[in-house]
Amino acid sequence: MVVGVCRVAFSLPGNASLKGKRSIVRRIVDRTRAKFNVAVAEVAQMDSHRSAVVGLAVVSNDARHANSMLDRISAFMAGISEAVVVDRTLEILHTEGEAAPPIAAISARDPEAGAGPDGMSSSERWDDDDF
Repeated sequence: MVVGVCRVAFSLPGNASLKGKRSIVRRIVDRTRAKFNVAVAEVAQMDSHRSAVVGLAVVSNDARHANSMLDRISAFMAGISEAVVVDRTLEILHTEGEAAPPIAAISARDPEAGAGPDGMSSSERWDDDDF
């Protein structure tokens, strides 16, 4: 699995208040999330009304694909007229190793599972409505 992480720093020229900043950042985040379906949020400089930092993440099975997605997303963000991109950092993380068993493999009605740390058996914790 490959995780691509990008940090984009913006300058907000002409902005005079935190309320104006929130409006601009919300538009950047909402437009990016809607167009690319990625995890995106403001991550730093929350109290500065003239700058903002937005972080985003993508997951892929190929590093080239993750890098390409992050490039396209940051280019899209740079095209938004209310803010000017002043810095961009990009990191590609590779995770390897044994995959965890799927959650469905753990039976909710397994009588041998016994009580958990909360003192309840697995059949007491879950109803048929939970699945």
